[in-house]
This record gives sequence, structure tokens and C-alpha cells, in this order.
Amino acid sequence: MDLEEGMARKIAISGGAVSVFVALVLGIGTTYNDGGLGSTGGLALVASIAVFILVMAAVGILLAD
Repeated sequence: MDLEEGMARKIAISGGAVSVFVALVLGIGTTYNDGGLGSTGGLALVASIAVFILVMAAVGILLAD
């Protein structure tokens, strides 16, 4: 199955953004884990989700044809 022109670039950029988000969540989990996530870790996790949403929106706008 052939990909349209530029589709591989879009997939790579989107996959990279998701990979950064997963790494960020794992980093938060290991950094703020003291028998549980705690309030600071929870706020960091919520902030990372909000940033991920904004980044994916920006990626979608930039990659829109």
C-alpha cells in the first residue's frame, strides 16, 4: 500500500509528539513517586496532559493540507 506524498512525514511528526508525551508521563511517574503520585505529581501530570493537547492541536494545524 502506497502512502500519499508527505504522509510519512506527518506520521513521523505525530508519532514523535506522542513518544515525547509518553516519555514525559513516565518521567513524572518516576520523579514524583513516593508511595503514590502525590499532589505535586498530579499537578505535573495534569499539566503534561494540557501541554500535550495544545501540542497536538498545533501539530494538526501545521500539518493540515
